[in-house]
This record gives sequence, C-alpha cells and structure tokens, in this order.
Amino acid sequence: MNKRMYELGSRRSVIRETFEFGKKRAAEVGAENVFDFSLGNPSVRPPQIVTDTLTELLKTEEPTALHGYTSAQGDAGVRAAIADFIRKTHGAAADADFIYMTCGAAASLTITLSALCESGDEVITFAPYFTEYKVFTETAGAKLVALASDPDTFQINFSVLEKAVTEKTRAVLVNSPNNPSGVVYSEETVKKLAAMLEKKSAEYKKTIYLITDEPYRELVYGGVKVPYLPNYYKHTVVCYSYSKSLSLPGERIGYIFVSPQADAAKELYLAVCGAGRALGYVCAPSLFQKMIARCQGAVSDVSVYEKNRDLLADALRSYGFSCVQPDGAFYLFVKSPEPDASAFCEHAKKYNLLLVPGDDFGCEGFVRIAYCVSTDMIRRSLPAFAALAKEYFA
Repeated sequence: MNKRMYELGSRRSVIRETFEFGKKRAAEVGAENVFDFSLGNPSVRPPQIVTDTLTELLKTEEPTALHGYTSAQGDAGVRAAIADFIRKTHGAAADADFIYMTCGAAASLTITLSALCESGDEVITFAPYFTEYKVFTETAGAKLVALASDPDTFQINFSVLEKAVTEKTRAVLVNSPNNPSGVVYSEETVKKLAAMLEKKSAEYKKTIYLITDEPYRELVYGGVKVPYLPNYYKHTVVCYSYSKSLSLPGERIGYIFVSPQADAAKELYLAVCGAGRALGYVCAPSLFQKMIARCQGAVSDVSVYEKNRDLLADALRSYGFSCVQPDGAFYLFVKSPEPDASAFCEHAKKYNLLLVPGDDFGCEGFVRIAYCVSTDMIRRSLPAFAALAKEYFA
C-alpha cells in the first residue's frame, strides 16, 4: 500500500473520531443525553427555493440532460450565472471561462493547490486553520507553513508573516469567516495582507497567489461585512462551497473562481482544469449544478445560528470560560481551562459533552464547539457545561 495513504486512512481526523464516538455513546445512553458539538453539519433547513427548484427540475427536465455529464469544468450556463452573480454582488471582474465547478470546497482546495504547487513550494496559512489544510497541501507536493495569529483577536500577525514569506512561498491560504474561530478578517487586515503580498511578490520577482476558502461567507452576524478578496488583491483564487450557505454539505457542490486579473490567469485556469482531470474531479454533480444556477443569493436562516451563538457564548462566559467573539461561521473557539485541551475534552465526556481539541487546528490550549445544532440541545447542554465548569473554576 501507499504508506502515506494508509496512515491517512487508518487515522481519522479528531473531528470525525469525536463524531463517531458520539454515535456509539448515543446508542448506549440515548441520543437525547449526548451533547455532540463535534461536526460542522448545518442544522438549519435549506431555503425553500432549493426544494422548489429541485422539484421543478426533476419534474420538467429531460433525465439525460439533468443527470448526464456536463462539460468537465461544469455547465456553461451555470458558470455564466455564477460569474454574473459575482459581478453584480461583489463588483469584481468575473468570467464564466475562469470558473470551474467542483464537488465542494475540499475539491476546490485540492484542485487549486495541485494546480499551483510543485515539490519544494510552501503555502502559508494562519492558525487556527481547518485541519485538512495540511493534508491537502502535502498531497499537492508542497509544505504548509502555519503562522500564529494575534492571540487576542485571531487577526493576522503581520510581523510574523513578514518573516515567514520567502522565495519558496507559492501561495497564502486564508479562511474568513474562520473555521474554527468564527473570526472574520477586517477590511484593515485584508488591505494590509494585499499590500504585503504585493511587496513580497516584487521582492522575490514572482507572483504569490492568495487562495481564499469561503464556505462560510454568508454566515455572518450583526451586519458584519466579509471583504471580497479579489477586489483587494488581483492574484486571488476563490474556493467556494454552497454547503453552509444553502445547508447542503452532503451534496458536495461548489466552484473555483480564478480572478481574470491575476497574473497568468488563463494558464492558472488551465492548470485548474488539468488538476481536476488528474484528481478525477471532472463534471460536478449535474442536478445540483443546475439547481444552484437558479438559487444564486439564497441563504439559509442564519438567525438560528446567531441565536445559538449568543445563548451558548453568554452562558459559557458566565461559567468562567473565555473565547474570542465569533462574527461568522458557527463555531466557538474556547480557551481550555487546562493546558492540555485533549485532556479537557476527554474530561468533558464525563458529562456527555463532545468537544474538539484545538491541537489539530494549530492552536494548543483551545477547544472548538460547533453550535450548528438545535437550540433545544444547547439549552439542555447548559447544566452539563455548568457542572464541568465547577470542576475548574469553583
């Protein structure tokens, strides 16, 4: 067997391990007694337009057209609809010929990294970061360089970034709103990042690309705005998924958007097409391609997540826990009351609280709590959190 692939397959991510433990525990004590905050699985129903559109498509479209192959890079009409939405919504230059339909954000990232990177390249990201970034980057033959963020805000620490960018840097990978912290990069942060990448690209006489991972773009609260990065740095590739905005994680549908203004944009897009071919990611699911073309701009009811955030964050703080206020996504990144976050998560299982240690996110001493669950479950979990807190803060 391929040794590396065996290692990846024989050891699941800590998120999946916790999720599987939760299923086993639910069978033992009853699902209503297990408070599983492990998985970022949307609990809010998709918008009605999604159901209505799928129903109409299934009733009216010819099966061979609806379920057959599209072009390898995706249906031309679907890509045109997305490009039109990008132009109208974000005011960015966009063209259907620079959009590649994918099986969700994971496929978008693996394709993009494979299109850009060669052996010896480095990709910079900022901790905390989604656990699979390291797997995706190393599979593309590059090295992931994870930098510590500002510990008080989880915004980018530019003094650290300044020293980390080298002639080996091929790309910088960002995720805002962030999984696992829920932090949204401010416009000030984005402007500073763009300026530094311009400076470093000139210094090393090479283009350093910016990859932005955006499955949580629409999940923001209190009027917070998420800057659209191609408007600030032209050498940007957007990796998008409808998993969270439309509550469709299991349908695996998203896209890659290469800014037409990026250096060697056409060559990069063709490399994306080549990487999609090499990885077997051609022709994203046809039915869902056609659905999203008619559902541009639709979003699930994020007010439920905002309610969950406020209920859980306020309660945890009152018990003695601390965390940076999340402005987006549906996670709390909570400071562990003991240095070993994994030990704390194991202790929390005593109360059937399933939390994810932050070590695999690049941040020791934190735990991730996914509040994309029912509000009722959060209410029922609060006595367990209170009892857990008493063991540390009493």
